[in-house]
Amino acid sequence: MDRIAFFRDLAIIIVSAKICGLIAQKLKAPQVVGEIIAGLLIGPCVFGFVGHSDYLDLIAEIGVVMLMFGAGLETNMKDLLKTGPKALLIACVGVFVPLAGGTLFYSCFYGFESVGSDGFYHAVFIGTIMTATSVGITVQTLKELGHLKESVGTLIMSAAIIDDVIGIIVLTFVIGFKNPDSKPTTVLINTGLFIVSAFAVGFISYYIFKFIDKRYPHMRRVPILGLALCMFMAFAAEEFFGIADITGAYVAGLILCSLKDSDYIARKVDINSYMLFGPVFFASIGLKTELDGFTSELLLFSIGFVLVALITKVIGCGITAKLLGYNFNESLKVGVGMMTRGEVALIVSQKGLSVGMLDAKYFASVILLIIVSSITTPIVLKLLYAKSHPAKAEN
Repeated sequence: MDRIAFFRDLAIIIVSAKICGLIAQKLKAPQVVGEIIAGLLIGPCVFGFVGHSDYLDLIAEIGVVMLMFGAGLETNMKDLLKTGPKALLIACVGVFVPLAGGTLFYSCFYGFESVGSDGFYHAVFIGTIMTATSVGITVQTLKELGHLKESVGTLIMSAAIIDDVIGIIVLTFVIGFKNPDSKPTTVLINTGLFIVSAFAVGFISYYIFKFIDKRYPHMRRVPILGLALCMFMAFAAEEFFGIADITGAYVAGLILCSLKDSDYIARKVDINSYMLFGPVFFASIGLKTELDGFTSELLLFSIGFVLVALITKVIGCGITAKLLGYNFNESLKVGVGMMTRGEVALIVSQKGLSVGMLDAKYFASVILLIIVSSITTPIVLKLLYAKSHPAKAEN
């Protein structure tokens, strides 16, 4: 692709992603679903207006880094620390059960292979994709129902935040073990060194930013420096520790999430992400999705993939909540509330494709999971609350 054609493709992606995103929103679906479908439509699968290129890959990589930085900025550290062992335990089991279930499902479908083989890592990565929770749709549903600030709503939000942190750590470990030059001890040491370094850099950076924020409140230099920190942490994570760049970006967001102007930083970052980098990233998923090889076998795999991903999340989180003393209806709400998948699953999938642990054809399965979970979660939650709070549901 030449330099001029790249600008044409960007224009097509931005317009089509916006149109499809608005249509998805009108149909009560997440905008990201529309943006992914836009990529499918304008890509080689359907009309072929836009082709794959290294330029778009680079923009998409910046997009995913900024998305994770924004996710870190929007984390409420106080809520994260206040939730205690209950949310942590639900999140841990809610990661482990889908991870094990996805690995087992892939192995049963394609055959068990020895530990350390490519097939084994592909199976583990399918499980890794299933670990991520996207709580945005659940939060919006609970808001509409008026139950967001109740104990179950708070538990779901807190567990989902911790869930994503653990999921990113799992992703880091899986990618690290896939590297032929790495050993389990090396991965553990590198991860430990990164955590220690992140704490040190975070402690110093936080107080520097706190001083700058106090001296220059609501000034653009603060989000500009914040974005610079994000890019540096993304670079340092992968360059010095062999850890995914998105982990570094997420940590950068966590460092700044307690600043007085963290919302201001998030808004400024979101402008760039919303206008350009985000749509290109989500559309690139559609551009890379291969439907030519979508056989009846892959369709069967996709259906099983969706069912396993939803059921394992409900079982893992729901049973843990029941063991912690919640009644059956409340436990089911927790399980259902945690089963939505969104941008984090796409981010994990994108990373798997870039390191050779996932075939592009499985993007179709991930997209199907996002669409199904995004539609079913609000419906089931409303039914559960209608059963336990009939009067409030009618209002």
